[in-house]
Amino acid sequence: MGNDILSWLESTNCHPLKNPYIELIVALLLGVFTVPGFAPFYLFPLPLVTLAVLFIFLRRIEAPARAFRLGFSFGMGLFGAGVTWLYVSLHDFGAMPPALATLALLLLCAYLSLYPAIGGWILVRMQLTLPSAWIMVAASIWMSAEWVRGVLFTGFPWLTVGYSQVPDSPLAGFAPVVGVYGVSLILALSAGLLSFWFEKGKPGWRFGILLGSVWLTGFGLQSINWTSPVDEPITVSLLQGNIEQNLKWREDYVEKTMHTYAQLVLESKSRLIVMPEISIPLFRNVVPSKYLDYLAEHAKNNNGDVLIGLAEHATNGVDTYYNSMFSFGSSPEQVYRKHHLVPFGEFIPLKFIFGWIIKTLHIPLSDFSRGATDQQPLQLAGQQVAVNICYEDVFGEEIIQQLPKATLLVNVSNDAWFGRSIGPHQHLQISQMRAVETGRYMLRATNTGLTAIIDEQGNVIDQVEIFTTIGLHGHAQGYTGTTPYISVGNYLALGVAGVLFCAGWTVSRKKPN
Repeated sequence: MGNDILSWLESTNCHPLKNPYIELIVALLLGVFTVPGFAPFYLFPLPLVTLAVLFIFLRRIEAPARAFRLGFSFGMGLFGAGVTWLYVSLHDFGAMPPALATLALLLLCAYLSLYPAIGGWILVRMQLTLPSAWIMVAASIWMSAEWVRGVLFTGFPWLTVGYSQVPDSPLAGFAPVVGVYGVSLILALSAGLLSFWFEKGKPGWRFGILLGSVWLTGFGLQSINWTSPVDEPITVSLLQGNIEQNLKWREDYVEKTMHTYAQLVLESKSRLIVMPEISIPLFRNVVPSKYLDYLAEHAKNNNGDVLIGLAEHATNGVDTYYNSMFSFGSSPEQVYRKHHLVPFGEFIPLKFIFGWIIKTLHIPLSDFSRGATDQQPLQLAGQQVAVNICYEDVFGEEIIQQLPKATLLVNVSNDAWFGRSIGPHQHLQISQMRAVETGRYMLRATNTGLTAIIDEQGNVIDQVEIFTTIGLHGHAQGYTGTTPYISVGNYLALGVAGVLFCAGWTVSRKKPN
């Protein structure tokens, strides 16, 4: 059936491959329709289908330059539709003029689109003919491009297709073994198999069997308990102050912010209370000691601790600023300092070139220093808590540095920067992937949402409405043990991708039967 449709299209003048403009439009739309595969829609089969169609197009192209344009167009559709929330950050809250904010967003999307574009160029340049070779090489190139995008220039791994598969897809079963990039690799392999099955119709039934086998394997892996519960569940309260971004840093609003969070803390009877990223817009040494003592005393009465997000100003000869989380209560005071900072939001790379951005964007505290890379979990409420701040949970290879020692994961964020866009929902799904990879609960405390409790299988077991002032009270189970991903990180996925690439290249050197 699929082959009949393609043959009919090829006989018409409207076939995309006969019209380069239609070809690019179709690729753009494929990218756009990949976005609903991610949160908040969670239509996980969509990326499989859109990638399969993209692969069909790439196989029927002989010119590498044409494949580059096709991949670039797909990327512009994917990122243009998927990261529009950045406009809210730049214009609505960063006070960047509309034209400049639009230009900045387009430039970022263009940069991100270079990765699928270069991947398409390499794939067509290799002139692979055997189906098995083509599938293996295409999948390895796709995953490698995503991995490079996630590490180069501090990394931007947003919309890595593997994220679309948690928590409901059978492919989520691979996440504790090979991580999000490995899931991307397996998704791309599946798309390659589906594309050949679609093209060849009934004679391609073998590709369908292999595709089913891959997904059944993922389904089976979901039944494996890589980690196990430790001790009894603890009570937790995740506080959502719902402080508007345009009011947060106003001096006349600080007192109200402090009062809001004090009230939320006092309403909690939980052992572990978590406030969001820089929930109190003051430096640690400026916050009234009576205020912190008051919250600490309440936490002690609960036989637990409260985590508070504060900016930190250290003076050791040179002024140094950190985005930090401090603990107060039954345990000794501890601190976690954010290590992976957001370019142009928390630090300015190459200041001699991009220093003007500080003057254009009205972002408070936009030049933090990095915390140490070897920070240990915080000992709070009888648990070992691995804290990560905002954007840090996008980097699974960094989260596992505090594992397997940590029994709980905590992410604190301020997604108010993204308004009522799909950005906070995508961020929640990223936290779901971290929970699945590590076999640990993930607790998310955010300023405006989405505040949630996520179990070790990536399921959101409780959350509160976005843009509400509320505390989410529930239970969290600590877990111990090591998933394969905790042990080897991204190395296994990268190794498998390397083997597939070499095997595909070797097989392609042989003459087809």
